[in-house]
Order: sequence, then C-alpha cells, then structure tokens
Amino acid sequence: MYKIVNKRQLSHDMVWFDIEAPLIAKKAQPGQFVILRTDEYAERIPLTMAGHDEKKGTITIVFQAVGQSTMLMAQLEEGDAFEDVVGPLGKPTETEGIKRVCVVGGGTGNALAYPIATGMHDAGIEVDMVMGFKNKDLVFLEDEFRAGVDNLYITTDDGSYGEKGFTTDKLKQLIEDGNKYDEVIAVGPPIMMKFICAVTKDYDIKTVVSLTALMIDGTGMCGGCRITVGGENKYVCVDGPEFDGQDVDWDGIIARNAFYFKEEEDARQHVCKITGGVRQYD
Repeated sequence: MYKIVNKRQLSHDMVWFDIEAPLIAKKAQPGQFVILRTDEYAERIPLTMAGHDEKKGTITIVFQAVGQSTMLMAQLEEGDAFEDVVGPLGKPTETEGIKRVCVVGGGTGNALAYPIATGMHDAGIEVDMVMGFKNKDLVFLEDEFRAGVDNLYITTDDGSYGEKGFTTDKLKQLIEDGNKYDEVIAVGPPIMMKFICAVTKDYDIKTVVSLTALMIDGTGMCGGCRITVGGENKYVCVDGPEFDGQDVDWDGIIARNAFYFKEEEDARQHVCKITGGVRQYD
C-alpha cells in the first residue's frame, strides 16, 4: 500500500498528493510518470510525477478531478493509501547541451510542466516559464514556479490575472523581443501544443511536447497509447512521453483523445440509486 502523507487542494478541482513510494522516489527523474490504482477494482491511471523526494521516500502527483476515477481519487485524504503505484515509467526529460529553454504550460498541463521546468533549472539551465489559464481562479503553483525558475509569465484568457491573452501570444512576444531559446517545451491540451509548434516552426526552434494518451499497461504491450510521430507508430508509455512536436500528428491525437468524450461526460454525473438525485461536478 502507498500511503498519502500530504494533501493540498490547489483549486476547486486540482489536488496535490505526496505519496510514500521510496523505491520509485529513488529512481524518479523529471518527465517520468507513474500508474496508480486506488483499489483492486479501480482503473489504472497514468500521471506524470510533479516531483519526488528521495530522502523522504515520497513522490508528488498533481491531478484534476475531471473524470470518474480522478473524482474518486480526490476524495482520498491523508492517511489513506493507493493499492498500487507503478513506476517510474517513460523516458526522462533530456537536458544534454541545453543552456536556455522556455517551458509553456496550459491549464492542468502546468502541473506536468512543474517538474520539467524546475528539474531543468536545477540542472543549471536558464528557464523561462509561461503559464496559461482561463481565469484567475484556476491559477495554481504560482509560488512554487517563482521559486523554481528564472522568469515566470502568467497569462489568462480573460485578463483577470497576469497578462490577457494566450500562451502562444506570450511565447511569440518573448521570441520577438530577442530571447534566444535552445528549446521550447510545451505541456497542455493538444490544441495548445499544436499551436505552440506552429509558432516555433516559424522561428526554427526545436519544440518538445509532453503527451498524455489512453493507456492501460504502460509497458508498450497493449498499444492503447499509440500515436503517429514522423509518419511512424510510437507509444507514449515507452517512447515518450516527450516527443519532437513538429513531427507529431496532432489531428490524430486530438481525435483519439475525444473518443470517449461522451462516456467521460456521463461519468461526471452520478445518479444516486436511493434518492434518484443527480450530482453534477463543476
């Protein structure tokens, strides 16, 4: 069993867990992920680690309670435990030969961008971080990012906090202002990453994207996380989760991620068999 030793509610649906997993914490590197089960009957959920502490023997996950399984996870409290935590899985973030990067996070993708940005900064790389959110109420991990990167920029779609606009607008401004990046790293909704890649292509800047996908075993056997990169089949679990964004078939990923949209939407409403009431999750 893997006990939750710390829980933080970052926003109305964003949750931070520190989990006892000493063997995983000893091997974990930025960019890697784990697969969890809350109990023996639960769905296997892949989540990028937001951090790890080898001395304490803990790993950190940050997730959004948006589907049935993650909504159930969000109800766990300190002292509760996961049935299984498997990892570290996937390839770690590459840092060799990189001196300066811009990391761009969109919405919940900022949780996944956090270990990448701070890990690269700890490796001596200069890191600019662009965080994008719909509005002020959804902003999270601001203090942690400010302490862990060189420069932090926050954008909101409605202008309620930081700069009004999209992450693509801010990235383009930074580039046109003369900032030279060896690499741009994008983490967020596929449509955001697609447009980030469109911006960087015009400036011939290598762009790495961290992908999430439908996943079952996490070892490359099931094929559920199959994507097309450079015209070839790749598997997010073993070949990724990071890929060259310019080679990714974005339309294919967007279509696959939307495949179970109706089922996920139905799972957001729980019909009580006793009262007949419907609970809707905002």
